[in-house]
Amino acid sequence: MNQSTFGVRIKDLRTRKGMTLDQLAAATDSAKSYIWELENKNPPRPSAEKLSAIAGALEVTVDYLFGRDEQSLGEAMDKAFYREYTGLPSETRRQIREMAKILGAKTTE
Repeated sequence: MNQSTFGVRIKDLRTRKGMTLDQLAAATDSAKSYIWELENKNPPRPSAEKLSAIAGALEVTVDYLFGRDEQSLGEAMDKAFYREYTGLPSETRRQIREMAKILGAKTTE
């Protein structure tokens, strides 16, 4: 695990979202000190459960946090959104598809 990627990405995403260490800790059922260690210690040793919770709270993939692939932040956010989308009830997914059509039509006007 590369600290220069992992910790920096967590901190960058957290601050972009305007989240404090306390807020990310609360969103992931973690201690503030644990989140600080992930952002600053080398090497970090998070559990799979915590990684998943942090990626979910920051709306990206675990792979993005690790820098395992060359996906951009936007691509990571899209993948995380799609994962969440697939777990929604079918009627909610239908409504989201309709909204996407409407929004897509507005950009071509």
